[in-house]
Amino acid sequence: MKKYKRIFTIVLDSLGIGAMGDSTKYGDIGVDTLGHIAKSVPSLNIPNLQKLGIANLHPIQHVATVEKPLGYFAALNEASVGKDTMTGHWEMMGLHIEKPFQTFTDTGFPKELISELEKRCGRKVVGNKSASGTEILDEYGEHEIATGDMIVYTSADSVLQICGHEEYMGLENLYKYCEIARELTMKDEWKVGRIIARPYIGEKKGEFKRTSNRHDYALKPYGQTALNALKNANLDVISVGKINDIFDGEGVTESHKSKSSVHGMEQTIELADKDFTGLCFVNLVDFDALWGHRRNPQGYAEELEKFDKNLGVLLSKLEEDDLLILTADHGNDPTYTGTDHTREQVPFIVYSPSFKGNGSLGEFDTFAVIGATIADNFDVQMPENTIGHSVLDKFN
Repeated sequence: MKKYKRIFTIVLDSLGIGAMGDSTKYGDIGVDTLGHIAKSVPSLNIPNLQKLGIANLHPIQHVATVEKPLGYFAALNEASVGKDTMTGHWEMMGLHIEKPFQTFTDTGFPKELISELEKRCGRKVVGNKSASGTEILDEYGEHEIATGDMIVYTSADSVLQICGHEEYMGLENLYKYCEIARELTMKDEWKVGRIIARPYIGEKKGEFKRTSNRHDYALKPYGQTALNALKNANLDVISVGKINDIFDGEGVTESHKSKSSVHGMEQTIELADKDFTGLCFVNLVDFDALWGHRRNPQGYAEELEKFDKNLGVLLSKLEEDDLLILTADHGNDPTYTGTDHTREQVPFIVYSPSFKGNGSLGEFDTFAVIGATIADNFDVQMPENTIGHSVLDKFN
């Protein structure tokens, strides 16, 4: 069985490929992120994904199947309860999440939590509702600058987000307030998956811009994951994008923050020129944050085309003993109602220049085949109480 020196696992954040069997329980009927994006745009030019077999895995308007795809592919179902970022990523690396994270999408945060946050931070809170990042800044940005009040909001995710102007509030203060919020929301009834610092610049409505100094304060994973197992075996675990935040640094040996998904791919391409042994784990968040939640299929399609160009560069740099895995953490159908993630199957596309075979592997019952396959490749035992099984022996 072939073993690989480097494995590049890239998460196209929210690129679902159709409703899961239980999606109606989540209010998601007929959802299909990739399929509906393609139907919503006049063209979709993704030749590298096409060569790997994405249209063979899932019918896509404007993108034909190929007779001999370069890779193997399968559809992955989520075993855990939920459809959020942390649940998806944690399951990839072996954790089975049976209790969903708290969300406050419809109600805002409880008065008791907000009062305690105001008291500890010494600032009044405004907002306290579900909103997009651009909307909340247009509504309260000028107010925050004028009064020193603190913008707190949430989304469809299990998050508490705090906006702070880089000049008027200062980054250090913003981070300190987020640390306080993280401490407060460790109570079970308030326990959100992530506290997110959302720094911004600008002076007036319509000109405010969020900066790349975002920082996530995530819960620690509930148990050891494949990342811990790799790190404990003295292998490299290199994170790109928000992977380090999602796992709260657990199991990561080297971290690279990204300014955008394009930048994340550029960083990955640079890492492909470096000698390491282990995993490069990449999250490309813009698909989700900029286009899925904002229900913009055209923007999502254009982001896919940008990704595909950089994917071509990465493919040209892969060595015979490299393995590439492309996947997603949930769906976010930009043609669906609301602004929430959607409960969908996700792609599992694998490629190595050394492959002699190709084609469909069918579907699997958990995202955790990813972590189990990576661990198997490096002869590392998955931690206790993890799920998933290796499919490494299916690649040849």
